[in-house]
Amino acid sequence: MSTEIKDSPAKISGADAVRIALDEAMAADPSVVVFGEDVADPEGGGVMGATEGLSTKYGSRVRSTPISEQAIIGAAIGAAIAGMRPVAEIMMMNFMAVAMDQIVNHAAKIRYMSGGQTGVPLTIRTMSGGGASLGGQHSDMMEAWFAHVPGLKVVVPSNVADWKGLLTSCIFDDNPCIIVEPTLMMRAKTGIAPSAGHRVPLGKASVARIGTDVSVIGYGRPINDVLVVAEKLSTEGISVEVIDLRTIAPYDKQTVLGSVAKTRRAVIVHEAVRSFGVGAEIAAHINEELFGQLYSPVRRVASKDTPVPFSSALEPLFLWSQDSIENSIRQSLQ
Repeated sequence: MSTEIKDSPAKISGADAVRIALDEAMAADPSVVVFGEDVADPEGGGVMGATEGLSTKYGSRVRSTPISEQAIIGAAIGAAIAGMRPVAEIMMMNFMAVAMDQIVNHAAKIRYMSGGQTGVPLTIRTMSGGGASLGGQHSDMMEAWFAHVPGLKVVVPSNVADWKGLLTSCIFDDNPCIIVEPTLMMRAKTGIAPSAGHRVPLGKASVARIGTDVSVIGYGRPINDVLVVAEKLSTEGISVEVIDLRTIAPYDKQTVLGSVAKTRRAVIVHEAVRSFGVGAEIAAHINEELFGQLYSPVRRVASKDTPVPFSSALEPLFLWSQDSIENSIRQSLQ
């Protein structure tokens, strides 16, 4: 598959967005290298084909690795310390648990513990999310785990343009970054390719829809459902402002608080399970800063507090839904 997809008017998938970002980054900077299982040709460019064609173009800078998350991340950290900008692919986010020591105790802390003398410009790409009947060991959204670790940056795109732009910004950031890629958006062609050089700044949210009655804050795939619900409610005269965080750590607190200060109502939506999630952290900040100004309690929409079901009948009951988003918005307006 050709990597020359830039500026195409055709719709692209998440895998295409990854390939475009990596192609541009590798062309611009010879220190950018890619590690992961089966990422090199002719193995297929990883499980989703996101790196297909890149090793043919860039040679040994794209390296297929053993099936060992510890080896992938360990090698990538070493390469980053040595002056490279590695992009490591961990096939599924659940498999990050195998490499937690390297990520949490080494990548996240080396810059701090060296007094800023040793950077770790490492990007970890990993895929997760429900809806594909991949079962409990392949579907968890664990962004809150890593957002809890000082020294790591965590991003979750909701659309292909942001996906490309966030990944590019991660690659050229001097800190370790984790990008969580929505599984169901990997192969679905859902958006137009952004222009060459497109970047999305880390730590900056997007106001995806302007509104005045209630602020809905989220990230990742649920944002697309939020926008559908917001459009539906607009026919009833309900004005919903939609904030797409894009970066989870550090999240754009100023944009969130500014929106909620205007609407005085907040609903937080994420795919991860409800307990101890990113939504709880944001709700706490809203209450700390805006207590007394809110018209109603901050509400949260999330997936159920269970492992992700494999059953295609049970999985939709586990996940958030457009109905749950709409109901929470209506409750906040009562």
